[in-house]
Amino acid sequence: MAVGQLGAEPGTTVVEVSEPRPPLDYYLLLTKPGDRDPTGEVEGIVVEEFTRHHDFSAAGLDSAGWTPSGDGWCSSASFSRGMRTDPALLARVVPTSRSTAEDVHRKLGGGQLPVEAVLRTYFRDHQPFPNVPPLRLGPAQPPTGFHERRVYRVLFAKDLREEQVASLRAVWQPAVDGAAPAPGSVVAGALDKDGDRFTWDVRRVGRGLAWSLDLTVLLKSNASQALGSTLYDLTNVLRQHGLIPVTTERFS
Repeated sequence: MAVGQLGAEPGTTVVEVSEPRPPLDYYLLLTKPGDRDPTGEVEGIVVEEFTRHHDFSAAGLDSAGWTPSGDGWCSSASFSRGMRTDPALLARVVPTSRSTAEDVHRKLGGGQLPVEAVLRTYFRDHQPFPNVPPLRLGPAQPPTGFHERRVYRVLFAKDLREEQVASLRAVWQPAVDGAAPAPGSVVAGALDKDGDRFTWDVRRVGRGLAWSLDLTVLLKSNASQALGSTLYDLTNVLRQHGLIPVTTERFS
């Protein structure tokens, strides 16, 4: 998982690199709202990367954007915040893959999309997050056979359509042996990795204004890499279904 020291300016949050970074997150900026077939009317491309504390909670966010009418890539923390809080802007932002971003960048006259190491050099306006100690949610002691219990919540902007929820159930439901999601959740899943246990569910929070991925981790090993990669992979699946991650909090 990325716990990266990104190109930060003085006074910003800096997190030491200890493991390889995951891929960047890519978004298309549309000329008008709509996300069912967005590639026809694209105004620009946004790339982002969360910085992480050593426990994989979010420390901050870096981003850069490009439009064919602009002067190269620019970095703006205020634009990144607006992607998650301004309803008009939020309706025009669609998560996408790097391959789609490459096609769009080329079609809009930008040529070959820079490699990710170069894209990270455009992150010049870092947005730090408040450093809050983990809240306690659930029992303090892990079950027998595990040495640590952690709970994470990833918050998301935008909304899920019914067909997107159905798609998520098709992806994750077999992992829980047909068990029904916990009360309040619409999708659930579970995974074992080398003795570590991961269980999660997706639900509406904030009186229906946002979505969350709640992940409970029971650690038998010292598998920080497995924890980080699982957290990233689950977050990315929800990105692929249209949601925009806002932050990752640790509850215990």
